[in-house]
Amino acid sequence: MSDWIEPGQRAPAFTLTADDGSKVRLSDFKGQPVVLYFYPKDDTPGCTREACSFRDQRAEFKKLGAAVLGVSADSIASHGKFRDKYQLNFPLLADPDHKVAKKYGAWREKNMYGKKSMGIQRSTFVIDAAGKVARVWKAVKVDGHDEQVLEALAALCEA
Repeated sequence: MSDWIEPGQRAPAFTLTADDGSKVRLSDFKGQPVVLYFYPKDDTPGCTREACSFRDQRAEFKKLGAAVLGVSADSIASHGKFRDKYQLNFPLLADPDHKVAKKYGAWREKNMYGKKSMGIQRSTFVIDAAGKVARVWKAVKVDGHDEQVLEALAALCEA
């Protein structure tokens, strides 16, 4: 289990495969803010609500010049089905070996009904245009989270 990346730190670089098979690098977004969110599993209730809330706020994210990237350990095929089922309008990135989740600290021990296992902790990182982490949510509650992220991005744009 690795430590969380904290605000002020440089966002760890990565290259992952997206739901459409393309390679996505964090460096592709240099010069613009990025919302990087980690979620446990495609097409589960909380993850679906979270993805759809980001989808529905696309115009607002675009106004702030921000890219949204979702990351889970699911396969590219699973991501493609999830994207198509809910018309998601941002890339879902496959992290099957959890390398990127570990770099950010999102790969953690979880305790569900007394059963411990390793998994992705629902978390969000706002990365500024210079590649530094500006804001971190370590245990995301889905409802209203999209608004919190938009507020953080708006504050970043004003700074």
